[in-house]
Amino acid sequence: MRVITGTARGRRLASREGLETRPTPERVKEAIFNIVQFQVEGRCVLDAFAGSGQLGIEALSRGAVHADFLDVSRESVEIIKRNLNTTGLAARASVYQADALAFLRGKKAVYDLCFLDPPYRTGLLQEAMPLCVKALKPTGILVCEHPTDEVLPDECGAFCRLKDYRYGKIALTTYAQKDEEV
Repeated sequence: MRVITGTARGRRLASREGLETRPTPERVKEAIFNIVQFQVEGRCVLDAFAGSGQLGIEALSRGAVHADFLDVSRESVEIIKRNLNTTGLAARASVYQADALAFLRGKKAVYDLCFLDPPYRTGLLQEAMPLCVKALKPTGILVCEHPTDEVLPDECGAFCRLKDYRYGKIALTTYAQKDEEV
């Protein structure tokens, strides 16, 4: 796992051993950033259920001004911090060992871009989506990673589904307010 482009291009990222995390495959990560390429620079990002933090780190490397990383696991939080130090991006990041749902319940719209990649088939994605929408600015974009056999709603609050992408068994679904485009 490495940073694809930007200021930290080529830097290797650590991830947790075992089956407790499921890092986003590199080709899917590249697809995500092709989708949101014009929505990253100068923006504030949330990487919820961050695992290794690779999505938020990629965004920072590509010019995001700040990223918040959320993970409930102490081990994941330590890996995120190590990866931020390795890439030289720690000064523009905040890392929280927190339950993403509880964290998001108290957030008002502060993010421009939110990545949601919770453990598959747990219901966490469906619970987190409306909370993320409330934490997104009206011009914000929500990117959800999920299994292809899991159908997400067409609308979530004031946000609606923009497009679905499929990469093998992994699907990406993007949401924005009806008047916005990615």
